[in-house]
Amino acid sequence: MEERKVKMQQLRAKMRSSALANRASVIEESSRSKTAARDLVRLEKQRKLVETLRLKADAEERGEDVERQKNWEWTIEENEEWEKKLGRKSRRADFEFHDDSHAARRKYKKDIDGLKPDLEAYNRQKETAMGLAPGTLSQIGPLSSFSLTGFDPMQASGSQVVPTTHQQQAAAESLYRDANSLLYADNKPSDEAIDRVIGKINQDIDKRRKFSRKRPNEDTGDITYINEKNRIFNKKIARYFDKYTAEIRASFERGTAL
Repeated sequence: MEERKVKMQQLRAKMRSSALANRASVIEESSRSKTAARDLVRLEKQRKLVETLRLKADAEERGEDVERQKNWEWTIEENEEWEKKLGRKSRRADFEFHDDSHAARRKYKKDIDGLKPDLEAYNRQKETAMGLAPGTLSQIGPLSSFSLTGFDPMQASGSQVVPTTHQQQAAAESLYRDANSLLYADNKPSDEAIDRVIGKINQDIDKRRKFSRKRPNEDTGDITYINEKNRIFNKKIARYFDKYTAEIRASFERGTAL
């Protein structure tokens, strides 16, 4: 009997400890889920700041320059691209509205930044125009500037510089057009290009819809304010005094006020 009693006490102790552990885990999970995304971003910034300060302190102990050590991680091409980006950012730092042409130019420049040219299609068209074997320019690299400017067709095996067939002549006239060319509006875009244009238009429409100055949480009742500040003031006043002035306002609306 005593053994059963001791065993029962042990089981109850295990149940109690298990319940406490489960409760602690539930509380921890609940507190973790309540942590907002803004707090996570703030903690990440603090962590990066602490890491930067630690690296700076270690570099000062060794007598090294932190900025110089960071710059060693970047290549010359990446540094030049970063300087170009800073230059574009400084030139476009004027966000004030001057006129319609200035706003249209800013929008055009922003759209151009997101434009990705199809170099593979261009290389295929160039191969046909120059009479090269298919894939000659693609082997050099479709994303390389050398394939566009530094390619020597005389060194390519089996290449012909002067187009000989009618297809090559038509491709050359279509690719290298001058003032005497009569070709116009003969380009048929692909389905991917059409989808890209439609996606860009839908994105602009959605952005204009979200840019509306009307707030979604505004009341759609009577307009009793002259500006945003007056609207907030009237809302605060109504919060405290509407219950006392409801009958008076109703009498004014009915025309029975004394």
